[in-house]
Amino acid sequence: MEGFAGRTFRWSATGAGALILAVLAAVAVFLVLKAWPAMTANASVLAENVNWFPKGENLLQFVGPLVFGTLLAAAIALVIAMPLAIGIGLFISHYAPRRLASGLGYVIDLLAAIPSVVYGLWGGLALVPTLFPIWSWLSKHLGFIPLFKGPASDPPRVILSVGIVLAVMILPIITAVCREVFLQAPRLHEEAALALGATRWEMVAMAVLPFGRSGIVSAAMLGLGRALGETMAVLMILSPGAAYSFDLLKVGQHQTIAANIALQFPEANPLGVSTLIATGLALFLITLAVNMAARAIVARRKDFSGAN
Repeated sequence: MEGFAGRTFRWSATGAGALILAVLAAVAVFLVLKAWPAMTANASVLAENVNWFPKGENLLQFVGPLVFGTLLAAAIALVIAMPLAIGIGLFISHYAPRRLASGLGYVIDLLAAIPSVVYGLWGGLALVPTLFPIWSWLSKHLGFIPLFKGPASDPPRVILSVGIVLAVMILPIITAVCREVFLQAPRLHEEAALALGATRWEMVAMAVLPFGRSGIVSAAMLGLGRALGETMAVLMILSPGAAYSFDLLKVGQHQTIAANIALQFPEANPLGVSTLIATGLALFLITLAVNMAARAIVARRKDFSGAN
């Protein structure tokens, strides 16, 4: 029979789980209630009462480019950061000497503690001027690819520069998770692969990566969550626009939801605040959908990982 301590622990765990759901529901209700005036107002009312709201557009037309810019910046960051994070994680866990691995892991963890405003200062003052010759070369030699269609803007306060800064910001999170997952790979699996004549890379490909597949997906979703909600670094680097554009090297094309809220909120009137909260609701739904998709992917792949 379950004792007092067991019942206490069970009800405490149940209460903690219920609290998380309650907080999530409270946030959703708050966003819907505060965004409702903007969601029910017509385009002319929004244009007349919100000085930065574009005339002739409704709320969906206003939110659409912001959602596009948010997803594009996060996708660029993830494409850049994921291969680097997996490579660094494998180097620390399976290739580097123990002392070097310990020190390198410590440095990677420290990168996660740097405030986003510091990344924004670094990106705006140091990285952006350095990137212009590179973006100019891309525009000149790879301009036939629509993504790099030129000419490159100078200074390059563009979405591709933002993507690089976001990649650096999410790299420590993804690397830390990948490293821990790779370290948990069954030692017997690795030794069996080596005993059968596999090289170090073949052992990693056959034993480590299949085992860590679900962990890699989880790490990617954690990084993607931070990239989607990043504010200050984007605000300090990007020259904003409101277009559905894949021109990565031109200014005035993109803006993210979080950066737009930070930019417009100080001077927003009540209806403007409601409009910004409506865009925040869109970001909330995007983040929720991303995490649900990640959970579904992890659950589907769990049975086929090397962990079983």
